[in-house]
Amino acid sequence: MTGPDPAGGSAAPPEVVARLRARVSDRLAERGAGLPDAERDALIAGLIAEELVRSAEADIAAGRTPPSPQAEAAVARALRDSFTGLGGLQRLLDDPQVEDIFVNGCDNVWIRTTGGRVMRVPAVAASDADLVDLVRVAAARSGQEERRFDRGSPGLSLRLPGGQRLFAVMAVAKRPSLSIRRNVLQKVTLDDLQQRGEITLGLRELIAAMVRARKNLIISGGTGAGKTTLLRAAAGAMSPLERIVTVEDAYELGLDEDTDAHPNTAALQQREPNLEGVGGIDMSTMVRWGLRMRPDRVIVGESRGAEAVPMLLAMSQGNDGSMCTLHASSSKQALSRLATYVMQAPERFPFDAANMLIGQAVDFVIHLDTATDGTRVVSSIRQVLETDGTQVPSNEIYRPGPDRRALPAAPMRADTLDQLAAAGLDPDLLDKDRW
Repeated sequence: MTGPDPAGGSAAPPEVVARLRARVSDRLAERGAGLPDAERDALIAGLIAEELVRSAEADIAAGRTPPSPQAEAAVARALRDSFTGLGGLQRLLDDPQVEDIFVNGCDNVWIRTTGGRVMRVPAVAASDADLVDLVRVAAARSGQEERRFDRGSPGLSLRLPGGQRLFAVMAVAKRPSLSIRRNVLQKVTLDDLQQRGEITLGLRELIAAMVRARKNLIISGGTGAGKTTLLRAAAGAMSPLERIVTVEDAYELGLDEDTDAHPNTAALQQREPNLEGVGGIDMSTMVRWGLRMRPDRVIVGESRGAEAVPMLLAMSQGNDGSMCTLHASSSKQALSRLATYVMQAPERFPFDAANMLIGQAVDFVIHLDTATDGTRVVSSIRQVLETDGTQVPSNEIYRPGPDRRALPAAPMRADTLDQLAAAGLDPDLLDKDRW
């Protein structure tokens, strides 16, 4: 059963919107070519109003009850969104209470709110074909480069203009499907995370000192654990004078958009092949290109493959203070997963060499989890020690407690603690750290 529109009010019937949209589109094609955006938007609003009047008059002439003012307003908004926004998705994107959108075909749509509530909402398109067209519109409006969505390229990942992350599939699924994730905290600091109960005072100071001391960090966790949010917050401890290069498969970090905190930032994104199957640039190449831009730090939005090799080489060859995120179920698994990526890369590092590279590059792994009360929290911090290549030894200086919140555990190496203290950390905070 379909739930109410989370933004309030009536939901516009997709078939009505599709019919009126075709009429407005035909008239817009005749009169709207070459108009400035403001004039085009005004023309669209006028055409929508005229078509709604014509539709109501037709209903009356046919003996049907015309739509209520509320229903007509919903149709008008849906029509406007279809020309200037993302159609039936726009109302959900505009609602700050909607954190995740799951579309399993045009009429099987679910959302998760910031309060954790999951509910089904009305259809976002009149048909699956219209849903595919809607995704293509989103790809076209994302800018930057060509983004295909067809049988030859059935998966699409991109960042929407509002900062939300979209991933869509077609052809390989029974019905076209997509998910949209909103990063609730676009501009976020470690202080914000402490106030939200995701880190303690001690963890806040420790992470900030790690960044200031130019330690190389891996931020791990499951899907939706808050890895990108923590990375964005940790980056706030960097000097605004530092040269930063970010590399992502789809723009999400947005450090380059915060021109006060990170004015000298270049944001790079991998590129999919064009219609002829050429011109693709993968993450590994983008990391290598980023290193030629003389960065002080390289930040990889997510490491999941061959890009792990140039990233680790950068960390171990002078770009200290670099960071990346990585999917893993524990801080220990993050290291083994990283080794797997290195061994599977085209360079085909053997096991010992992969471990040697990781041990020389990574300083700390910060792992995120969800506490038993549903709060996203730092659950573990693991310090990577020197390696002889046979393994990657590490100490878990913070371990998960009974509720999965990180608790002080093994002591940190004395020389590392001295370095963090020199970067402003009060070591007494670690002993007294409590949630």
